[in-house]
Amino acid sequence: MRNRNEIQIRDPFVLPVPEEGVYYLYGTTDRNAWSGPGTGFDVYRSSDLERWEGPFPAFRPEEGFWANENFWAPEVHVWRGRYYMFASFKAEGQRRGTQILSAADPLGPFRPVTDRPLTPPDWECLDGTLYADRQGNPWIVFCREWLQVTDGEMYAMRLTEDLTEQAGEPFKLFSATEAPWVRSTTYEMPGREAVYGYVTDGPFLFSTAEGELWMLWSSHGDEGYAMGIAKSASGEIQGPWIQEEEPFFRRDGGHGMLFADLNGQLTLALHCPNRTPDERPIFYPVRAEGETLMLSEEAYRTISYSGG
Repeated sequence: MRNRNEIQIRDPFVLPVPEEGVYYLYGTTDRNAWSGPGTGFDVYRSSDLERWEGPFPAFRPEEGFWANENFWAPEVHVWRGRYYMFASFKAEGQRRGTQILSAADPLGPFRPVTDRPLTPPDWECLDGTLYADRQGNPWIVFCREWLQVTDGEMYAMRLTEDLTEQAGEPFKLFSATEAPWVRSTTYEMPGREAVYGYVTDGPFLFSTAEGELWMLWSSHGDEGYAMGIAKSASGEIQGPWIQEEEPFFRRDGGHGMLFADLNGQLTLALHCPNRTPDERPIFYPVRAEGETLMLSEEAYRTISYSGG
């Protein structure tokens, strides 16, 4: 067993399984996710969000798997009675993309449902997530990376029922700079010119109690890596998407998602702080207040102290 604060993980995604009385925790678990060969993804299991069994190997690439680096941000969704993992991968000389894997059990093993990502092959894409519209049709919502387009973009694309093919063309939901809180960032690599731009990361879609469609997503703000909320004015994936003026989570942490804990409490999962190797999974209750979600100032103080 491991305590939560002993688990190094980025982009945490929690899958509650009420019939088992447990949570499964997935995320980017390679020690350094930006360099070196990709190992795979681990999963942890807990009944209280604090003490975790594992890690268990949820995914390990088999011989012939196309990608060998940047194994990022796995999410696991239940779809038509099976567990589907959406995760980002890259290989030397090939664009980064989101691929879908499946398993009969939350622990895996997860195996690809196609031999290549479903995101456009000539785009640098990442952080795909599953969304089911009001008619029950599946969509992938994903980011087109700022390193390719400077002003990062968010896209949606309809999928076939079995999640193996695209059922429509990708269409743009918004760009990073449409959110007033977003600030530029710079990426530097040895021997290369620094790259400047605006990040889109980690979309997570959810419906409010009033039936509105909202999205959590991450970028950089005044206090570092942060998360904002976008709202669909139509209530449909097509939008138009309206950005909140201020970030929902503003300080040195992000790539979050929401889940209902086993007592029904709406809970935010994110990694914090944003620096490697110190990132840890953080869970905080959130509440609806007016037209937005709120995180308490006490939570911010705790995050600030625990993040060092």
